[in-house]
Amino acid sequence: MTVPTSPAPAARTTPPTTVARLRDLLPRRTDYADLPRSWRQDLLAGLTVAIVALPLALGFGVSSGLGAAAGLVTAVVAGAVAAVLGGSHLQVSGPTGAMTVVLLPVVARHGAETVPVVAIMAGGIVVLAAALGIGRLVAYIPWPVVEGFTFGIGVVIALQQVPLALDTPRAEGENAGLVALRTLADVDWGRTVAPLALVALVIAVMVVLPRLHRGVPASLVAVVAATLVAEVGGLDVDRIGALPGGLPAPHLPVVDLETTSALFSSALAVAALAALESLLSARVADGMADDIGRTRPNRELFGQGVANVASGLFGGLPATGAIARTAVNVRSGARTRVAALVHAGVLTAIVYLAAPLVGRVPLSALAAVLLVTAARMVDLGTARAICRSGRAGALVFGVTLAVTIVFDLVMAVEVGVAVAAVLALRAVARSSGLHREPLPGTSEDEVTADTERALLHEHIAVYRIDGALFFADVRQFLDELALVTDVRVVVLRLGNVRVLDTSGANALAEIVTDLRRRGVVVLLKGLRPEHRRLAEGVGVLAAVGPEQHVFDDLDAALAHARTHVHRPHDADRAA
Repeated sequence: MTVPTSPAPAARTTPPTTVARLRDLLPRRTDYADLPRSWRQDLLAGLTVAIVALPLALGFGVSSGLGAAAGLVTAVVAGAVAAVLGGSHLQVSGPTGAMTVVLLPVVARHGAETVPVVAIMAGGIVVLAAALGIGRLVAYIPWPVVEGFTFGIGVVIALQQVPLALDTPRAEGENAGLVALRTLADVDWGRTVAPLALVALVIAVMVVLPRLHRGVPASLVAVVAATLVAEVGGLDVDRIGALPGGLPAPHLPVVDLETTSALFSSALAVAALAALESLLSARVADGMADDIGRTRPNRELFGQGVANVASGLFGGLPATGAIARTAVNVRSGARTRVAALVHAGVLTAIVYLAAPLVGRVPLSALAAVLLVTAARMVDLGTARAICRSGRAGALVFGVTLAVTIVFDLVMAVEVGVAVAAVLALRAVARSSGLHREPLPGTSEDEVTADTERALLHEHIAVYRIDGALFFADVRQFLDELALVTDVRVVVLRLGNVRVLDTSGANALAEIVTDLRRRGVVVLLKGLRPEHRRLAEGVGVLAAVGPEQHVFDDLDAALAHARTHVHRPHDADRAA
């Protein structure tokens, strides 16, 4: 006969030491464990991503105000560094539309030469965030906030392309919508025929070509076609212009202390965006490739932080993980981070070998590529689904979208999360409650006149608190218990309280103190062990009085309550 044995106690997990946390941020040999089997797929995926990334890197460089060369440098340097040091096997990093939205106000206020400084400062902040271990916080950002943020970025990117699409100087200002309106007011429509024709050509190719053959890089084909039309037709349109024949040497940008101090708030915004967008992009990659190792959030922040520092040293832009390029990488069959390294290598070769040809690309063609990219970020189906899900989700989505367009991205996330938190607390508060209960042995159907008189004679009231007892419920519970009359003993059942915060514990202490001041004895039943320390620290247990006024069993609590009922009233008041 087999004697059953009790299960072994679960092993106690100890929090990792600081050294272990820091070691977890560094590259390891297992990053390339699949390379012997997947190197052909990784090479092909890297080449595909580079072809897709080239027009985007050029376009975002121009849109940011630093020029196409800065976009290429960012894609090469940040893309390579983040690929080696980052926490995702499939992430592809570089300049993104969301980052250009943040950078344009920086360029307008402080000049283009300060952008590399912002990249270095932001990179340092992101590295610090990785060391502090806050990478997992992105999991707490609600879905409507992410979608409103993404939808708003698409709108802002589209608005930013108005001056480039029209070959018209950009109007003064920081808000993309106002700049677009001012640009339209001052445009010379006679000069816009040629650039708008190129915009139409690029959009048509990018929309139609994937329907004919999904494997063809539509954005690159469209840009090449527009460039050939401009060259053959001798069109008078603005071009990218001369590009350097190689990568610049790394150097530390020099700005005065006053300017550096003024840039700190911008660097903080860029760091927040770099962390947020990179972790969201990595989460998308994890969802698309379930059989590949999951992203390590803190290591991903570390890699992106160092990549931003490196990009700034080479005169580039701040960089993030790019959702569009990462998705292409996964769909192209990438298995390791070598694919992202190949992407950076191919772009480096283009810088050295094809810079004169790239310099002839019309700016309006790049604007068209970004317009299509922006349109794909504006997901109307998802927006409708969120709005149909309920008023709370629709409100969070709408507020995040509006703040993104009117103000900036970081504020949009802050406001969106705040609104979502308030609505969530409201929902939790509604699910909580304070309920007067009949004494055990009776029910609402069984309460006769004689029973009711007997209960009133006992002067005992039992209340059950459900759900959460936190700051949103404090006034409600105080008001309800203030109505207690003709009662000598109140038993508060706390076993169903799942959430107890400092404000809720303080309210509980106020309730007990108020009742005792009125001569009512308070007994607590079912105080959870995880809440006991908080209740003791705030003063709940001291307000209740003797230790024997805290019970785990309701029958014992009621038996003790009856002993108080049979005492003289003055004795209870003294107790």
